[in-house]
Amino acid sequence: MELKKSPEADLENKKSTFFLAGLFIALIVVYIAIEWKTYDRVIADLGELETVIDEEEVIVTQREQKPPPPPPPQDIINVVEDKVELKEELVMESTETSQKEEVKPIEVVEEEVEEVFSFAIVENKPVFPGCEKEKDEEARSQCFQLKIQQHIARNFKYPEIARQLGIQGKVYISFIIDKDGSVSNVTVARGVDPNLDQAALDAVKSLNNLNPKIQPAKQRGKPVRMSFTIPVNARLQ
Repeated sequence: MELKKSPEADLENKKSTFFLAGLFIALIVVYIAIEWKTYDRVIADLGELETVIDEEEVIVTQREQKPPPPPPPQDIINVVEDKVELKEELVMESTETSQKEEVKPIEVVEEEVEEVFSFAIVENKPVFPGCEKEKDEEARSQCFQLKIQQHIARNFKYPEIARQLGIQGKVYISFIIDKDGSVSNVTVARGVDPNLDQAALDAVKSLNNLNPKIQPAKQRGKPVRMSFTIPVNARLQ
């Protein structure tokens, strides 16, 4: 009867593996033996340690002592005697007047401001030359307004620059007829153009050239100053 071995129990198959493992271990042991070094034990003498302590030089300084401050000055009080001698005598003059002296009254001069009446409220309207023959006050008033408008229209000179630019309109002129019948304080109440305004002013001022002059307005029978405003209608034809 033949004995059969199990392939796993057969060591012949693992012979090469064991050989390589043993060879590897032998190489490691040889390498360690070659590299191993030994040293002689020597006790080193470090000698005696000296401890050196540097002593710092301490500089002793003395603080200057300042002298004490001087005592505060004492106020010196000068005693003034009550008795004061006056070399010159003071003479007090009395402001009261004696009975013998005459007291002159102070004259206050008031400036008289002349009242200026308006055309609507004055009793007697001014009379334009040529309107004296009218029958009553109402007729003379209407004649005055008509004549003064005609006079201004005749004396109004249309400015050439306003004519070229086509400027036209109504200029209102205010003025005063004084007690002597002359015209003053001629101003533009409402204007249109500087050139037209000046032409209207010149036309109204020409009333001073009348001969005879305008008869002034009257209040309670006395000549008075009267204000009047007239429109000057400047139109191109």
